[in-house]
Amino acid sequence: MSSTVPASPIAKAPLPAPIPVTQTRFRPPKKNIPQTKTERDALLAQIRAYYEREQPVAPMPLDELEVHARKILAESGTSELYLHYTAVLLNNEMWRETLATIPYERRLLLMPKCLRVEDKCPAPFDEFGLLCKQCGLCTIQDFQNEAERLGYAVLVAEGSAVVMSLIQTGKIEAIVGISCLPVLERTFPYVEAAAIPSVAVPLLQDDCIDTTVDNDWVWDLIHLTSEDKTRRLNLNALHDDVRTWFTPESLAETMGEAEGSAEEIGREWLARDGKRWRPFLAVAAYQALREDRGEPIPDDLKKIAVAVECFHKASLVHDDIEDEDATRYGQRTLHEEHGVPVALNVGDLLIGEGYRLIGECAAPDAAKGAMLLAASRGQRKLCLGQGAELAWARTPGALNHKQVFEIHRNKTAPAFQVALELGAAYAGRLDDVAEVLATYSENLGVAYQIRDDMDDLSADAAAETVARLRPNALLALAREKAKGDDKLFMEALWANSGDPEASAAEKARDIAHSSGADERCIVLLEMYKEAAVRSLAELDNENLKGLLRRVLGKIFNDLEIKGWCREYEVKNGVREG
Repeated sequence: MSSTVPASPIAKAPLPAPIPVTQTRFRPPKKNIPQTKTERDALLAQIRAYYEREQPVAPMPLDELEVHARKILAESGTSELYLHYTAVLLNNEMWRETLATIPYERRLLLMPKCLRVEDKCPAPFDEFGLLCKQCGLCTIQDFQNEAERLGYAVLVAEGSAVVMSLIQTGKIEAIVGISCLPVLERTFPYVEAAAIPSVAVPLLQDDCIDTTVDNDWVWDLIHLTSEDKTRRLNLNALHDDVRTWFTPESLAETMGEAEGSAEEIGREWLARDGKRWRPFLAVAAYQALREDRGEPIPDDLKKIAVAVECFHKASLVHDDIEDEDATRYGQRTLHEEHGVPVALNVGDLLIGEGYRLIGECAAPDAAKGAMLLAASRGQRKLCLGQGAELAWARTPGALNHKQVFEIHRNKTAPAFQVALELGAAYAGRLDDVAEVLATYSENLGVAYQIRDDMDDLSADAAAETVARLRPNALLALAREKAKGDDKLFMEALWANSGDPEASAAEKARDIAHSSGADERCIVLLEMYKEAAVRSLAELDNENLKGLLRRVLGKIFNDLEIKGWCREYEVKNGVREG
């Protein structure tokens, strides 16, 4: 039995190494904090809506802040168990715009030492706090390095005395803090009395050892700047707006009336379910780079967004045929419903429609040419990635996770890159940002596909997903980490000689869990997300930098790894410690 892959399907170019981030620690939040990120984000959305409507003004005493917090909880039907947590987040919203106007070099990032992995941390202390040794075991290193790169003063210490002495020097005009709720409650009166703009991200645990924090919220507050004119853009509303462009009526308005059965089938396929992330990315890139910010979205941009989805949906038609998939979006695939010849023709038609829509838009010739070139390059790269997978399928053998990621880089990342490049080109700014968009898309694409790979082995996945194995990061890691009979089982599965019954999926899932492959997969997902964020450091355009950072958070906040998500395990008491 072969345990290696033929050299030809795998591209030689190495995938850029993601920047290491903290080791994942599965520990449940305290009961006075929402248990999952989905719940925390939902509450934050309620708080922001309340703030926009009522416009409370900071600084505000704690008792008055809690009055507002109770109103938010009552309106949303949320337990008063989260009262102090809600008050902290509302205070953040009240100071948010003020913080954005304060230069980075006049801000202090304050972190608690309990974010470290206490029994392994090599860092010593001095009179000001922890002196990080950059060991990579916790998020302190990541937050400190990025904050200092921006110009922040950084302290890893507790206690109000040091902070107040820094404020009194006049060099610090704002604080971004990370702390547990009890400490925030004790220090609030001091900060409120000084009227210093202060925002805080509450720790998810209050027990002063090996704590964790919502990393996305920390990054958002660290990078907040008034230079980013898109910082108040409602991404949820923008995404919802883009989704309305794919109703049959809207597609007819954008593309013209369908002519003939092939076009009718193609329109129906376009209108079927889908997250619409790729057209959303095209619109987001344009919104960040456009000169006439605040004006309505041009009708021509809808053509570009629909073109992006045409390319994506065409690739799904062809991919489903090549992989012999029977269902997508919970329905029969196009070739199962209409036959392979019709499906192939519709896929080809959609590619042509994408190029037609770009060609017919009213963009200047230079922008139109850049869009057509970007789309054709993306199509070529996607086909090379799919070709590598098909070549592997002819003589299947075990892939390591890096080889799987290489295929993902070529299969999944190009669609994201094309979407972003088309939005940037339509705004006339592609030349300024193309290199960063390519790196960002590669890391976004790999992270997105890792999430899909975990879903493919979730408890909700069909047994046929494992029976018809394709390159999968979680299964690659499970094979690498398994031992004994489990190793032999995974080798057989990769050689497509394993048990095709439902028991194969269940056993593979058990091996992935018992070997720690699932945990490693989540860590790698976070690493590639982090690498995507880091790639934006090279951008000079604060609007695009800020928007793409928030877009990344939105995409992954809206996605749930079914049955594998770290928060699913935390919520159910798995891997505590």
